Amino acid sequence: MARPWERLLEQLVHERYSTLVGWAALVCGSREDAQDLLQDALMATFSSRARFSTLAEAEQYVRRAVATRSIDVARRRGRERTAVGRVASFAPSTVPGVEGHHLPTDVLRALAGLTARERACVVLRHLEDLSVRETAGLLGISDGAVKRYTADGVARLDALLGGVTDADHETLPVHPRGGATTEVER
Repeated sequence: MARPWERLLEQLVHERYSTLVGWAALVCGSREDAQDLLQDALMATFSSRARFSTLAEAEQYVRRAVATRSIDVARRRGRERTAVGRVASFAPSTVPGVEGHHLPTDVLRALAGLTARERACVVLRHLEDLSVRETAGLLGISDGAVKRYTADGVARLDALLGGVTDADHETLPVHPRGGATTEVER
């Protein structure tokens, strides 16, 4: 007789695995790393004593585990790079394609250039459309930290991608039915 968590794990993997891998790839920057990260998160989630009553609760817990493990892996890799060579700097040059998210390659490269926490916050806030509070809860950090990492990440993305300036906006005349002409930004 299968235990309830076994059925829930099977349902989660069957129904949400590809979506979770795509989401994890956005968080960590690589589809191959995302699959490993998701496997670790699933193992940790379902081997712990956590109890879930719904698929949504289990998925939310797995997403949090993926995000926090991604940050941990990035920290560990950072310490390893520092130990191996303090002089060499590392900047990812390419990011393998992330299926299902239709983001241009330059955006994926720019996301890969962010720190792990900045990338996690930007992905959760702007691609997953989570609130500051939801993102903070998912990552286990304060609301203020989410705001700071998101702002820093968006600023770095803006710098990397060449943000929009006021000079890039043009105005178009608008003729309402009343006859008066006004201008709106395009």
